[in-house]
Amino acid sequence: MIKLLPHQESVLEQTRKFDRVAYYLEMGTGKTFVGSEKMRQLGTSAALVICQKSKVDDWVAHFREHYGYNVVIFDKQSLSDIPEHSVLIINYDLAWRREELLKLRNFTLILDESSQIKNESRKRSKFILKLRPQNVILLSGTPTGGKYEELWSQCKLLGWNISKKLYWEQFIETRTDIINGFPVKIVTGYKNVERLKRKLREYGAVFMKAEEVLTLPETIDTFVHVPSTREYRRFQKDRLIGIGGKTLIGDTPLTRLLYLRQLAGMYNPNKLERLQELLESTNDRVVVFYNFDLEYVKIAQICRRLDKPVSTVNGKDKDLRAYGQHPNSVTLVQYQAGAMGLNLQLANKIIYFTLPLSSELWEQSKKRIHRIGQIKTCFYYYLLTTGTIEPKILETLKQRKDFTDRLFKEVEDDRSGAAKKG
Repeated sequence: MIKLLPHQESVLEQTRKFDRVAYYLEMGTGKTFVGSEKMRQLGTSAALVICQKSKVDDWVAHFREHYGYNVVIFDKQSLSDIPEHSVLIINYDLAWRREELLKLRNFTLILDESSQIKNESRKRSKFILKLRPQNVILLSGTPTGGKYEELWSQCKLLGWNISKKLYWEQFIETRTDIINGFPVKIVTGYKNVERLKRKLREYGAVFMKAEEVLTLPETIDTFVHVPSTREYRRFQKDRLIGIGGKTLIGDTPLTRLLYLRQLAGMYNPNKLERLQELLESTNDRVVVFYNFDLEYVKIAQICRRLDKPVSTVNGKDKDLRAYGQHPNSVTLVQYQAGAMGLNLQLANKIIYFTLPLSSELWEQSKKRIHRIGQIKTCFYYYLLTTGTIEPKILETLKQRKDFTDRLFKEVEDDRSGAAKKG
């Protein structure tokens, strides 16, 4: 039997009467344990857990260690071949390709990081909304990433049958712009937010911040300023450069943003040198967050030169053996694969080689070490190339906004200004 912490027991008591719940518990508060205990209390004959690919093995280990359930990583099996009282586990990208799951009945659905269905037009979201669970458990530390327009799909799963049109009318402020000759709805703000949260509580949602229930160690941010390069400045001016055997052409706002990030990061030898200095300065476990595959290659090369054992979490591989076995290991984590859900509190140092564009991924990444079980002060090192786009990205993330939103706003403003001049 799992021994829950007082705040976890309180959450379960608050939702005892609900068979559809949303545990919006900030990262580090142990929502996995709360969700699995709620599933046990509901007692249905089967359960379906849909999670990120990097979390499949963690869920399998969790259920086998603490409950002794029959656990099945669901792939191409027939449901008729799976015993009753089984827990099926599948990742988001695979789930919608398994039509067999639509036949499931009398089961509990757990969505780990339920913000993954925030876009109701994506295939994964459409498929999940077609499932017919008896009970629903939504788990997320950042259910919307501060964007309430992305919560409608989760409202539907909780049983709140509000139409998308009415939801937007009541809670989302918008304006309509004409872009490339087509009307586009732009979100400008939110209204009636407290009423929205109150309504969600009526449908089994619980909101909880870590500082309300936990005494976690101090966090310290250190900003490491890195010189820029001539190549960055040349590309910023000309939007064209040859580097590393490639030609980078920034002919659209998105490709320009992509290459500016890469020139400030993996193509900047000054940043790689500063990273090496940081890794040389400690024999503790370190987690390094990165974005691009070539960044991984170059950071791994540095680790090999320093004789540092390396663990990997990315879209192709998840191997945490070095992290678990070696106190001087470096764990390289790609945001999309590992910013959510990983438990890395054996480490207390994170180096941000480059930053993500998503505020949700950034907020989640910080909690990989700052969570239950951490007893040391947590240190966050930001490698920021001066005079580049990187400080602007960090400034935007601190406002809990995605940098792509800022980018598109700048594009709209440029177009608006050009139209007025015309």
